Amino acid sequence: MFWLLQAAGWLGYALVQYIGSLMHEMRDIFLLIIILGAYAGFLLTIPLRYIYRTIWSAPPIVHVIVVVIASYFAAAIWAIIDNLTHWEIYKFGYRPTNLLFYFQHSVAKFYIILTWSVLYFVIKYYQLLQDERQKALTAVSMAHQSQLKMLRYQLNPHFLFNTLNAISTLILVNDNKAANQMMSKLSRFLRFSLDNEPIKRITLAKELEALMLYLDIEKVRFGERLEVHVDASDDALKGLVPSLLLQPLIENAIKYAIAKTELTGVIQLKAWVEDDSLHITIADNGPQPFDPNKVKVRGSGVGLSNTKERLKALYGKQYSFNLTANIPTGCVASIVMPWQPAENGLS
Repeated sequence: MFWLLQAAGWLGYALVQYIGSLMHEMRDIFLLIIILGAYAGFLLTIPLRYIYRTIWSAPPIVHVIVVVIASYFAAAIWAIIDNLTHWEIYKFGYRPTNLLFYFQHSVAKFYIILTWSVLYFVIKYYQLLQDERQKALTAVSMAHQSQLKMLRYQLNPHFLFNTLNAISTLILVNDNKAANQMMSKLSRFLRFSLDNEPIKRITLAKELEALMLYLDIEKVRFGERLEVHVDASDDALKGLVPSLLLQPLIENAIKYAIAKTELTGVIQLKAWVEDDSLHITIADNGPQPFDPNKVKVRGSGVGLSNTKERLKALYGKQYSFNLTANIPTGCVASIVMPWQPAENGLS
């Protein structure tokens, strides 16, 4: 970046000097003087770069003093070189009797070098600011990923505890066949959980496959008392969702609705795309009418709060998650999030 800006800056200086010479109708040979003057400025400012890098960690007052002195010293040398070049080439070897004439235009050149020095510090500070900003963004991204991993992994022991507790109950009542079936399905579900990275999203179609593995485990326990109906549009199935997003919602419905009803428990899952948003609803026919004022009674577990935190971490304010009453009884969990289809429908 330094060499690119250095070359461009001094080429720009030479171009401005050339345009000025055309206005004053200078002879063609003056172009060589302009080129040599720009080249001298190019070479003289290179040592300034290393001087400024040396004092970079010094106090600001030191920066000001060194910049002023170094800039004027470089400008004085540049003025001597520029004047000698002008006299030798344009005035055929003219030499003044007063030595002060060698420093003609040194003040103007001082301002040019000083401007170069200020630009050097401004660009360097800007680059440092950008680096710090990038580091901050990286740190935020890493913290964000860590949060998502924590929330995602939180589901595993929570779900595993409930399932192992159910298996233990089946063993206690000597229903070894059902316990064996549940253990087999549990191993398949956990394999799916381990095969998918926690911070990556998967298609809704793949999420539903995992959901069916979980429901197979619950069907071993509830048998014909559990019915599940899924209605998802093709566009919705292509949408990306956090892995195992729906499992805690289904688990919540089973815990507070299916397990407490003596009739057949029905869970209805619908998913569709509307206005570039993915809508997902999970409704159950729990035995009691759902009271929104007592939502904490139904949502006090890890599952619902985990779902909210994951959606918030991924989508900020671009999501909604609500629990409402189902008709005539039960509860409806509704999620609305940005619809982001996977390329070629793959996760």
